[in-house]
Amino acid sequence: MHDDLVDHLTRSTPLSRGEASRVIQDVLAYFDETTEEFVRRRHRELQAQGLVNAEIFERIEADLKYRTVAPPELTLRQLRRIVYG
Repeated sequence: MHDDLVDHLTRSTPLSRGEASRVIQDVLAYFDETTEEFVRRRHRELQAQGLVNAEIFERIEADLKYRTVAPPELTLRQLRRIVYG
């Protein structure tokens, strides 16, 4: 799968074919994340950094605008509901 990309990475970086393939799979998995999964993951990461919810939800709201496939715009309340149900 993605042989052209694997070939490109092995030519343009010091990665072996196996390493390039694993990197591609990791990147694809990262971008395969649903909006809800992304919001929950970012909330955990930012909370672990010591940020409070007001800062966290504003940061997540800004981060969502830069996702590869931009999800619908979510309000702060919708973000909270994704995390806390």
